[in-house]
Amino acid sequence: MCGTCGCADEESKTIVLEQQVLAKNDGLADANRNWLQTRGIAMINLMSSPGSGKTSLLARTAREFDAAPLAAVEGDQETGLDAARLRDSGCPVVQINTGTGCHLDATMLADGLRALRPPHHSVLFVENVGNLVCPALFDLGEQARVVLASVTEGADKPLKYPHMFRAADLVLLNKIDLLPHVDFDVAGFIDAASMANPGVRVQRLSVTTGEGITEWYDWLGEQAHA
Repeated sequence: MCGTCGCADEESKTIVLEQQVLAKNDGLADANRNWLQTRGIAMINLMSSPGSGKTSLLARTAREFDAAPLAAVEGDQETGLDAARLRDSGCPVVQINTGTGCHLDATMLADGLRALRPPHHSVLFVENVGNLVCPALFDLGEQARVVLASVTEGADKPLKYPHMFRAADLVLLNKIDLLPHVDFDVAGFIDAASMANPGVRVQRLSVTTGEGITEWYDWLGEQAHA
């Protein structure tokens, strides 16, 4: 403890408050999970940094995936632009704007579920707010977490943001059609992801060309029927 300014006391208060916030969120996430499981809905929490291609992936998936009905909850700080793109692709969607918030939490998701009412035995996507830090901390009640990266980012992202990759059930590496034009170490990225999360599955794909998209749909089908 700092005997001069009491800064350590403030640090302790911050840690306790953080634990209380996360514990409350976990309880609400369990309620969301139960609500989804009783309806046979597979909720997939999709997380990435801004610009990795989350909305493009979901829009293409909404047009082509036919193994189960789809719906989506869109998380952004402002605007309904991404929700409009998904709606144009035929996907029922509800937009949640977080203002200055950097992630969705279980309370926001519960509100989204009440507004959206996804059909029984469907796949529900949550497109989380774009960043590689806060979304990893908040359980929403999802069945699986997917982290989307792209070859226009650094191959060392899993080492810089290990909590995000540690929480992933699947890692997608997008924009592989750009590999001839960028300096990106694919093997190094896969090794880094494995260091953060040993055994994690890493799939390469291009939303633009469709390369690897079938493997994504196969994984999604497994989730829908799990």
